Amino acid sequence: MKDIFSTDKEFIAHTYGRFPVAFTEGKGSRLKDVDGKEYIDLGSGIAVNAFGIADDEWKKAVTEQIGKLQHTSNLYYTEPCAKLAELLCEKTGMKKVFFGNSGAEANECAIKAARLYSYTKYGEGRSTIITLKNSFHGRTITTLAATGQDTFHTKFGPFTEGFVYCEADNKEELNRLVKENNCCGIMFEVVQGEGGVYRLSNDFVAEIDRIAKEKDILVIVDEVQTGNGRTGKLYGYMNYGIQPDVVTTAKGIGGGLPLGVCMLGEKMNDVFTPGTHGSTFGGNPVCCAGAYSIMSRIDDKLLAEVNEKSEFIVSELSGAKGVKAVTGMGLMLGIETERPAGDIIKEAMERGVLVLSAKTKVRLLPPLNITMEDLKAAIKVLKEVIGK
Repeated sequence: MKDIFSTDKEFIAHTYGRFPVAFTEGKGSRLKDVDGKEYIDLGSGIAVNAFGIADDEWKKAVTEQIGKLQHTSNLYYTEPCAKLAELLCEKTGMKKVFFGNSGAEANECAIKAARLYSYTKYGEGRSTIITLKNSFHGRTITTLAATGQDTFHTKFGPFTEGFVYCEADNKEELNRLVKENNCCGIMFEVVQGEGGVYRLSNDFVAEIDRIAKEKDILVIVDEVQTGNGRTGKLYGYMNYGIQPDVVTTAKGIGGGLPLGVCMLGEKMNDVFTPGTHGSTFGGNPVCCAGAYSIMSRIDDKLLAEVNEKSEFIVSELSGAKGVKAVTGMGLMLGIETERPAGDIIKEAMERGVLVLSAKTKVRLLPPLNITMEDLKAAIKVLKEVIGK
C-alpha cells in the first residue's frame, strides 16, 4: 500500500503546499502524526477548531444529530437550523440568517444581499462595493474580485466588476471613493488575517460607520476569521462599538464542520425572497448542531480567558529576542520576526509546535480553550526558535 504522501501527490490537485506531516488523531490542542509524534497546535485548522480536536460536547451534539437526521434539503424545516439562527440573532442583534458552507459562500451572499438591497431601493447602477487593500474575502471569482490584493487578480479573469479598493485606515481615500462611485456597501475585516494580521484603527471604523449611515451605504463586516470569540469579543466588530448591516462568518462557528453564515440586520430583514438565493447543503442539521454547541459555550467567561491568554502571549513575545512587533487582537496574533517566518514555522514544527504564516509574519490562532499549560509550553518553544 502506498503511503499517504505519495497517494496524495498522485491523486489530489496540487493546490496546496503541504508540510511533510500527516495527522491521524488528537485531543484538545494536541495532535499526533502517523509516527506517533505529538504537537501543540497553535493554528487550530486556521481558526476552525475553536474548541480544539474532538471536543466532547461538540462530538456529542454532532453524533446525536447524525443518528437522527444528516440532511433533508431547504425545502423543509429542521430544528438545529432554526435554533442556531435564533441563537445568533439573540447574541448579535441581527435579524435574519442565511446558512451556506464556507466563508467565501457567506461573502458571496453578502455581496448579493447588498446589491439586491440597493437595486430594490434605488434601481440600477448603484452596485459598487468598497473593500480594503490587503483584504481577503475568498477564492471564488467574485470574492477574489472583492479581495484587495493585486496578486489575486491574475490568471482567472475576467473578474466580477464593481469593486474598488481603499487603503486601510485612510479616511481621505475612503471619502473620495464614496464620492466618485455609486456605492451600495463597504466590506472589511476588522483584523486583516491573510493580509498580515493588521488591526484597523477605531477612528477608521468609526468613519466607515459614519459615512455609511449618512449615504445609506451598507456596512458589511467579514468575520470569517475574526468571528466566534477569536478576538476576545463574540465578533470582532463588537470591539468597535458599531452595529453592521451585514456580518459574515465561517471557520470557527462549525467547530470543524463546514458552515458559512451571512447575518442580516434591520435594513436587510426582508431583502431576500424565495428564489433569490439558496444553498443545497446550507443549514445542514449536523453542521448546525455542532455550531449550536460551539456558540452556546462562547460566553463572557470564555472570552475573558481568551483575552487573558492573548495578554500572556503578547507580554511574552513583545520585545523578545528576534521579535520586531506583535499585531492583532485576542487569539488572532501576528509576529513580525527578524528571521524569515518560514524558517521559524519549520523549526517550531520540528520541535512539536504548529504555527502559521500571514504575509511576512508568524501567525497564531490557537484553540480558544487551549490550556495555559499547553500555551506556556508552546510559547516557550516559539520564543527559543524566534530568538536563535
